Amino acid sequence: MDAVMRDPSGQTLAARYGRASATAAVREALGGLRRRIVAGEGPEVSERAVADAASGLLTTRGLRSVVNATGVVLHTNLGRSVLSEQAALAAYDAATGYSNLEYDLRSGSRGSRYDHAVPLLRELTGADDSLVVNNCAGATLLALAAVVASKASVAPEVIVSRGQLIEIGGGFRIPEVLALSGARLREVGTTNRTRLSDYENAVNENTSAVLWVHPSNFEMVGFTESVGVQDLESLRLPVIADVGSGALLSVGEEPRVQGVLRDGADLAIFSGDKLLGGPQAGIAVGASRWISAMRNHPLARALRADKLCLAALQATLNSYLEGTEKEDLPTLRMIRAPITEMEDRAIHLADNLRRNAPGLEVDVTPSMARCGGGTLPTYEIPSFAVRLGGTDPEALAEKLRSSGPPVIGRVREGRLWLDVRTLLPGDDEAVIEAVRDAHG
Repeated sequence: MDAVMRDPSGQTLAARYGRASATAAVREALGGLRRRIVAGEGPEVSERAVADAASGLLTTRGLRSVVNATGVVLHTNLGRSVLSEQAALAAYDAATGYSNLEYDLRSGSRGSRYDHAVPLLRELTGADDSLVVNNCAGATLLALAAVVASKASVAPEVIVSRGQLIEIGGGFRIPEVLALSGARLREVGTTNRTRLSDYENAVNENTSAVLWVHPSNFEMVGFTESVGVQDLESLRLPVIADVGSGALLSVGEEPRVQGVLRDGADLAIFSGDKLLGGPQAGIAVGASRWISAMRNHPLARALRADKLCLAALQATLNSYLEGTEKEDLPTLRMIRAPITEMEDRAIHLADNLRRNAPGLEVDVTPSMARCGGGTLPTYEIPSFAVRLGGTDPEALAEKLRSSGPPVIGRVREGRLWLDVRTLLPGDDEAVIEAVRDAHG
C-alpha cells in the first residue's frame, strides 16, 4: 500500500480523486489481487498495475456525468430527463441558501411545501388541486391508499382491467402496489379485451375506485378492445388515471394530462422526469377532495418531495406557462429537433473524428432514436449516427465508457454507433477526445 501511494501512478490517483478515495481504491485493488493469487492465477503485481486497477475502480463508480450517444432521450439508466438551465439554477439556489419551503411570507407563520406548485399545475392542467411527491410510483400508492381509506368497508376493492396490470422498471407491479395500499384487486376483462360491461358487472358495495393505467412501456395490437377514461365516468366511482409520462404537449399517441382530466378522471398521476422534462417527481392533479385526502394521509410525509425537486419543478412548469418549453427543456428539444440538424451535426462530428483518429473507419448513417423512459415504446424519431469500425466494437465501447467523461454508445451490426440526437451542447468535443484517446 505504501509503495503504491508513493509511486508516481499512486500520486496521480491521489491528486485526481483525493487521497482518501485513492487509498480506499488501492486497498480494494490489492484485495482483488490477493483473491486472484489464492485462486491460482498469476496477475501482475506492481505499483503501476495496482494503481491502474484502482483507477479502473474509481472511474466506474459513484454518480458521474456521462455522454449519452445511445439515441434514447429518456434513458432510465442514464438519468432520464436533463434539466433545463433554469431548473438547474433554481435547484442550485435552493441548495445553497435558505428558502420559504415551509414558510408563509405573507403571514410570517408556518406554510406548506405542497403549496408552491399548486397554482402552476392548476393553470397548466385545469385541475382543482395538486400534490407533488418523490416519484410516480409513490403518487400512485398514495392516491390508492387515500381513496381506499375513505371507503367504509372492511374489504375495499379497486377495479383494474387485466390488460392494465402492468410492470414497469425495477419490478414495480400494479397488483403489488394495490396490495400495499390496503385495497383488494378486482380484475376485469381479459388481457387483450376489456369492455365497459366488465367494469359494470364488477361494481359492488365494497368498490372504492377504478384504476386506469396507461401501458407506457408496451403496446398491444391486433384483436384488442379497451375502455377509456371518458367511459369510466359513467360508473360514478372515483377514477384514478395513471398516465405515466406527464405529457403536456402532443408527443406521438401519448395521452396528455389535460385531456385525461377533461375526460373525467378524478385524479391524474404522472412523472416529472419523463415527457414533462423536469426532475424526478410524482405529480397528482385533480379534484380537491382526493388531493386533500392524499395530502393528509400518513404516507404523504414518507413520500414528500424535497426542496431541490420542488425548485426545479417550479422552474420547469414556468417554462410551459411562459411558452418557452420547446426552447428551454432539453428533453423536448431533443425529441423535436429537425432531421436536417441531426444530419449536419453527424457529418461535422464524423469529419472531426477522421482527423483526430486516423485509421479508424468512420461513416454517417440514418438512425432511429427513441423517447425511452417507459414512454411510446414503438415511437421512432428519425436521426443520424456516426458509426465507428475497423476495430473490435465491444472493446472500443468499453474504452469509451472508461473515458472522462464516459461516452455511452451502442454496438450494432459490428460497429459502434454514436447517435447525435441525444448529444448535448459541448458533447461533441468530449466524444472526439474520448475516441482519439481510445483509438490511439
